[in-house]
Amino acid sequence: MIMVFSGCELEEITNPNAPSVGSFAEGASQADIQLLAAGLEAVMRNDLEFHYDTMSIMAREYYDLSGVDPRFTGELLKGPLDNNGFLTTRAFAAWYKVVKGANVLLEAVENAQAGFSEADNNGYYGYAKTMKAYALLMVLNRQYENGIRLDVADPDNLGPIVGYDEALNGIRALLDEAFANLNNAGGSFDYDMSSGFDGFDTPTTFAQFNRAIAARVALYQGNMGEVRSLLNASFFDINGDLNLGVAHVFGATGNDILNAQFHVPDQSGQEFMIHDSWVADSEAGDTRVAEKSNLFASGTVSFDGLSADYQIAVYDSNIDPVYMIRNEELILMYAEAQVNNNTVEALAAINRVRNEAGLADYAGPTDATSLIEEILNQRRYSLLAEGHRLVDLRRLGRLNENYIPLDRPGDNILDSFPTPFNEGL
Repeated sequence: MIMVFSGCELEEITNPNAPSVGSFAEGASQADIQLLAAGLEAVMRNDLEFHYDTMSIMAREYYDLSGVDPRFTGELLKGPLDNNGFLTTRAFAAWYKVVKGANVLLEAVENAQAGFSEADNNGYYGYAKTMKAYALLMVLNRQYENGIRLDVADPDNLGPIVGYDEALNGIRALLDEAFANLNNAGGSFDYDMSSGFDGFDTPTTFAQFNRAIAARVALYQGNMGEVRSLLNASFFDINGDLNLGVAHVFGATGNDILNAQFHVPDQSGQEFMIHDSWVADSEAGDTRVAEKSNLFASGTVSFDGLSADYQIAVYDSNIDPVYMIRNEELILMYAEAQVNNNTVEALAAINRVRNEAGLADYAGPTDATSLIEEILNQRRYSLLAEGHRLVDLRRLGRLNENYIPLDRPGDNILDSFPTPFNEGL
């Protein structure tokens, strides 16, 4: 045996039941590519609740008063945030897994042996680049001026961490590349998307989703002319269904996963509680209050010096979709983009959202400052727990105690998450 093993060289054996990244990147088949595309969509849902919970708690939209981990009422509300703790690293890593999946898909399509047409290639490129840009934007919303890496294609040679403005420019450029790909992708994709993309599952309609995300980027950049132009190329419809849009979907069967942002009403251990001010500040008759909150049956919930009466109830079941972007947000973006351009149009968009919530038309002052305040207020109620409040207050210069209640001595207003420890090496 010694003679046999010393006389031959053992080569690494590839496990056919666990294909490696390299096996996808070199000579992938059509089935391989379709598997990667499906995997990219699926992985976007992993740890999604950590993104929305941490962003929303920092903005005091709701608190985690379940007592499962005191960092949710301590570190997130007081700081400093641990750059090596899960509150910082978990969502960060989850979004970069999406970026990695998109990069693997792009490389696999480039080197595929599937004999794809040019249109098929462009379909995959447009899809992967759009999803990658979306993930980068989501992680940038967390990191803000701490910046992010745009170029992570080569794990052994990562690109630099770039600042907020440069990152927004890079994300917009990637979305524009994807849009150009989609315009040359023919009439259909080679990959069947999930039901979360119903109505957006052809290159033409998916391109409208792409333009909606680009409009969000333009809003963050303060370029309102671009916002209006991009919305016109998106699925924006001022008279349309407010929930028209693209969503993460969930399921309770097989290997699917559940919507972890659903909280069982009145159940111990599910005390994710809306900040009392959200209910107290609402207008009488606003149907969004009853739709998104649940008066906790056992009374006021208290933990760590904080208390609240209403449990968050944005989702009605553990298989409800979580929207990436939807028409209600686009209508409010349109309103904001029209404030200094066309007051009549701004009011029409504001009133579309107000009326849908059972409220009368806006009757306040129509100067720019007042209209922005009204739009910000409508975003507060329409987009509760969708990851916007912290970003909105930050970009509009309102991240202060007039908008962020500090309920205990020692609480602070935090505007971003630190660069994870390993990223700074």
